[in-house]
Amino acid sequence: MSEPDVRSGRYIRQPSGYRAFIPADLPPDPPVVLDGPTIALLSRADQAIGRLDGIAQTLPNPDLFVAMYVRREAVESSRIEGTQSSLQDVLSFELDPDSHELPEDVDEVVNYVQAMNYGLDRLATLPLSLRLIREIHAELLRDVRGADKSPGAFRTSQNWIGTGNVPLQQATFVPPPVDAMEEALDNLERFLHTDHGLPALVHAAVAHVQFETIHPFLDGNGRVGRLLITFLLVQRGILHRPLLYLSAFLKRHRSEYYDRLMAVRFDGAWEAWVRFFLRGVAETAEEASEMAQRILALREEHLRVAQELGLGANGIRLLDLLYVRPLVNANLVADRLGVTAATANRLIEQFVNEAFLEEITGRRRNRVFRYTPYWQLFQDTGELDPPTGR
Repeated sequence: MSEPDVRSGRYIRQPSGYRAFIPADLPPDPPVVLDGPTIALLSRADQAIGRLDGIAQTLPNPDLFVAMYVRREAVESSRIEGTQSSLQDVLSFELDPDSHELPEDVDEVVNYVQAMNYGLDRLATLPLSLRLIREIHAELLRDVRGADKSPGAFRTSQNWIGTGNVPLQQATFVPPPVDAMEEALDNLERFLHTDHGLPALVHAAVAHVQFETIHPFLDGNGRVGRLLITFLLVQRGILHRPLLYLSAFLKRHRSEYYDRLMAVRFDGAWEAWVRFFLRGVAETAEEASEMAQRILALREEHLRVAQELGLGANGIRLLDLLYVRPLVNANLVADRLGVTAATANRLIEQFVNEAFLEEITGRRRNRVFRYTPYWQLFQDTGELDPPTGR
């Protein structure tokens, strides 16, 4: 028994009584209306991305800074799903994976970083596809919570979304059954390869909702769906450097984010979702541009000080290392710079004296130093809403 169609699909009552949503094929029909306010937001978002891309080209080595953007995105996207690990925790794990002082869920955030980097590398040889999406999912859930939920494989049973451990019959939203899911995924893959005349940002906005609506995995759908946004913009050439990530915006506006997704499913409200998405892109790109400028100013100031102090080539190399690994110890510095332990300790001491580095353990041995001025640029003090969904 089916219920009245909405623009984005229809609900069909299943034999056991619950309703499952069957998404309509993409692109939306009737097409997404780009009215005056939407066009204005699209223009703002395009300009903000163009400005960010231009500023990124002025950075001495943009790849030095991408790693921190990816880590921050991993933290924010994972927190939407309820993890508590911070950027500091991720950096600490990278420095000492065997530490017993870290939150248990830090592995999940580190896996997100690995999944992002894996996907970006694979895009050079494999177009965005169902195959790549499965590979990314496998990286995301490797040996962490959810590893028992078929990493790298689309589901073969019904899943659902609801607060806490509600039964299927009380779910907030039920994605399509497996047979309808497979048909919807085939259509989504074709949509990923054809823009249908949609502006790239609108195309990405529509694809994200459809993926979340299909919910093809038993776990990790939200994180994979947010990764999909970045991969689409890179594949379309909108981003030349992966410096734009929406998870911080979506976390700040979490309630509206979920409301907009549900409004598409219940009311076919594509236009309202697209406007929300474009606002997020514009604000995020503008914030990233400001951050890139602060990074550039910080590096230039610290480079000037290092040169005035006569720290030499090793001092400059250490400064570059800190933009990739803002948390270091003497062993890491010695290994990465190819210097003796004595030279590494001397360089670190000079950086501490200039307030470039800060010792954060309070210990006399096994000390850890943080490039705090850089680390602080990536801090988000916004409060996290309690996790919902499954």
